[in-house]
Parts: sequence; structure tokens; C-alpha cells
Amino acid sequence: MTDFSTIYKLSLVAVFCFIQACSSSCPVLECWFVQEKVGRGGGLTAATSQEKSLLHIRTDAHSHSAESQKAPSDINPDRVYFITDPAGTFCHPSLNPPRGSVKKPQCEINPFLPQPSSLKWVAPLTDSALSPIYLQADWFSTSHQGLNKELTISSITRAPTATKEHNVILSVTSKTVSVQSRLGEPVVLDCGFWVDPSSPLSGSGFAVEWRYQFRGDGRLVLAYDGKTDRLADTQEEGATLDFEGLHEKGNASLILQEAKVRHSGMYICTVYLPYLVAQVAVELEIVEPPSLSIHPSPLPLAVPGQTLTVQCEASGFAPLSLELSWEFKGSDGKSRPLGSGSVTGHRQAWDGTLSQSTRLELDTAKLDLGRGGEVTCVAVHLGGTRRASVTLNAVGFSAPSIEDSMAMVGVALVLYGLIKFVSWTFTGSDSDEADKQDKKVK
Repeated sequence: MTDFSTIYKLSLVAVFCFIQACSSSCPVLECWFVQEKVGRGGGLTAATSQEKSLLHIRTDAHSHSAESQKAPSDINPDRVYFITDPAGTFCHPSLNPPRGSVKKPQCEINPFLPQPSSLKWVAPLTDSALSPIYLQADWFSTSHQGLNKELTISSITRAPTATKEHNVILSVTSKTVSVQSRLGEPVVLDCGFWVDPSSPLSGSGFAVEWRYQFRGDGRLVLAYDGKTDRLADTQEEGATLDFEGLHEKGNASLILQEAKVRHSGMYICTVYLPYLVAQVAVELEIVEPPSLSIHPSPLPLAVPGQTLTVQCEASGFAPLSLELSWEFKGSDGKSRPLGSGSVTGHRQAWDGTLSQSTRLELDTAKLDLGRGGEVTCVAVHLGGTRRASVTLNAVGFSAPSIEDSMAMVGVALVLYGLIKFVSWTFTGSDSDEADKQDKKVK
């Protein structure tokens, strides 16, 4: 019995230590506090000011430590904040690099003003047109990006006026900051959100919006009013959400059923609560390697002094960047570059994919073709390197080798013997026929 009680006590100690380790794994984030400057005349200017700040992250509001009370000498004590994140979103390893690490996560904090939205899929969240007393507090908006783009977070925090004890009320995250996909494949752009269940705003509904931006072009992809369970009429074809996961787990990920070239660009996932909004950006790039074809194929027989024209067509690729070149591999197994040839401009197909070609003028007088070899077109692309080859047969470019000479002598001897045999056969037949004729005359 004593052994079991000892094991039980040890297990309790182990669990306690594990909990302590988990809580201590939450980072202390170095941030920039950014806000607009107020002009002397009282009006707002476009200029902004930024100060170093420190965010002590914890999952329990009562887990203060002695070290957390001390501010570094280069940080204003008024810019040291304590952020309680019950969901533990800020405790992700990508936000907590090892001590002494040169690379650090990106972090910015800004003052935030809660206000209603006029968007038709968000307006129902604030139908009452009353601003609750709960909003009378200090609100901040924070944005974070983890190391190696593993995670991006946008959050809204609240603190009682003139205090530095903030609670995360809304956090929006994405674990797919940058996504690549092949054409025709389904794509999932990750976006999730968490709402503090103790907040009065958590039971008043939510709305989710996905927007697309690329080189100044923007469009609404999908918008959903979670309070009335309605999709906006402007939903893009082939884009949807996991509505069950959205309501049960806060999974607001965008699902594109079939990736197309026009889908490349920046996607912004925005989550609305009454008076609050937070958003994260996800970059999608459609990467499709080219298909190569060489014309003519097969190549005509090359003879000395001849110039052969060979063309390589790269088609069906995206994005734009492509490097085309030529190589020649002789019968000796050695490869040599032939340059890029004459490269044409890009042409766009109906599906948005691109094509490009290169033409090579193969001057047999300048190139030692030997007994021929292999001409290869090489395409270097973000989606991978592709090659296409065609055989080049050549005659009269070099003296025959010893093996070839011996083979030719052998063939000549065989032919000579065959000719002699045929000649002897016909000569013998003619002699026999003449003897027979002589006997008949006698």
C-alpha cells in the first residue's frame, strides 16, 4: 500500500511540474507600440510614432512572477503589458525562440476603437444600436508572425481603463501563411478564431469574410453571417466553408475546390464580433511546371556544313518566371551548353497558364558533332526543372574508329565472299549447260 501511495504522490508532483513547465513556455514578446501622432493643432496627421514594448504572455491571470515585474532599461515601464490568453494561442513555439536567437517573431500593438460595422453581413451583430458599458475600457489590436512564417495571429485585447492587465477577447490565427498548390487540386487556406467565452460579446454572433487582393485588384470571395446563418450573394464559385466546423470549433478556413491560375494572390480572413474585428492574411501561389515538346522530332540526319533549326515549346506553366536553355550530349557522354537560343515572349492560354518557346540554330560546322548525340531542352521553373531530348544522328564528321574500321573490313570480306560464291555458282551452271549441248551435237 505504501508503494502505491508513493507512486501516487510522485505522479502528482510530475503533473504539477508539467503544468508549471507548460505555463512557463509562454513567451515574453518584444513588440512595437505604434500609434498616430496628434498634431499641435489638435488634428491627426499621417505620421505615426513607435515605442518598444513588452508583452508578458500567460494563460492564467494570476500567474505573476517576480521577473515579470521588472522592465528592461530600454523600455518605458508604461509600455509593459500582461496579456492573459486562456486559449494559449500566443504560446506557440514559433513565437518563443531560444534565448540568444538572432531571429525573432514580428509583433506590433496598436490602440483599437470598438465600433459597429455597416457591412450587410456584419450589421445584424449590432442591431440594438447600443454600446454596452463593457466597451468602456482600453482596447488594443495586436498582430504577430512566428518564425519561418509558421503562424500569424491577430487579436483584440481588453483591459480596465488605465491598467496594463489585458485579456484576449478575440484571436484570429492562420498556420498557412504561405501556400503553394498545383492546378486543379483542392486548396485549404487555414483560418481559425477563438472568442473568450466569459466576454458578453461571445454570445451575440459572429461574421466571417474572405477577400482577395492581387496587384491592386480586389474582390469579395465569400462572406457569412453566423448570427442569421446566411451567405452573401456575392459568393465566388468553387469557394466554401466548413460550416459545421465553423460553428463548433471556430474553423473559418476557406476551401477552394479546384485551384486555378486566377486564384494566386493574397487572401484576407476577417472575423467580426459585435464592435470588434480582427484579420489575418494568407498568400496563395499556384505553381504549375511546364510541359516541354521539341520540333521537329525526330531530327533529320545531320551532315557537315548543314544548319539545323530546332524549337522547344514550354506550355501550361505558372507563374511567369521561366529559364530556357539547350544542351548537347555527345556520343562520348560529355554534355556541353548551347545557350538559351532565341527566346520568344510569353503567351497566355484561356486558363491563365503561360507558354514560351526557344529556337536553336544548330550550326554543324561550328559544333563538333562527332557521330551524333542528344539535344536537350532544359526549363528551370519554380515548380521544378523539366527536360526534353531528341536524338541527333550525324555522318561524315569524324574518321571511323578502329572498331568501326575492323567492322567495315569484316563486312567487306563477307560481301566479297558472297559475291565470289554467287559468281562461282552461276559460272558453274553455265559450264554444265554447255557440256550438255556439246554432247547432243555429237
